[in-house]
Amino acid sequence: MRFDPALAAQIAFQEAETELGPDWETAVELEDTFSSNAGATAREAYESLLALSARHPNARAFHAFCIYITWQQATEETIAHHFETGLRLCETYLAALDRQTGPDAGQIEELHGSFRAGLGLEEEDEFQAEFKKDTPKGGD
Repeated sequence: MRFDPALAAQIAFQEAETELGPDWETAVELEDTFSSNAGATAREAYESLLALSARHPNARAFHAFCIYITWQQATEETIAHHFETGLRLCETYLAALDRQTGPDAGQIEELHGSFRAGLGLEEEDEFQAEFKKDTPKGGD
């Protein structure tokens, strides 16, 4: 990865203050709980942060923050659920790029690829696609 997701999460979180309005204080409390705990307490705070992001569909920085912390979750607990969640969040974020762009777009695209790879959904490169096309099939 060409960037530090933890640092990117901190930056995105600070940028989200204006996006969340009255929910900002709740987000601060949840983020503090998430980052200073482990286990079930951190997981509950993480899930609450994701639920908060669902209530703010246009909060680009906050959505980026949620993607970054999902990557942190995936690296700490490598289960399919985290990779699936990350993939879904990235796809939602990237689909919205048609309407607006954000400073995190390149990093989110990189994480999108990492979530896909974690699920075994790696995209074929040009060489692999050409190889498959040229490989004889049964009956050839």
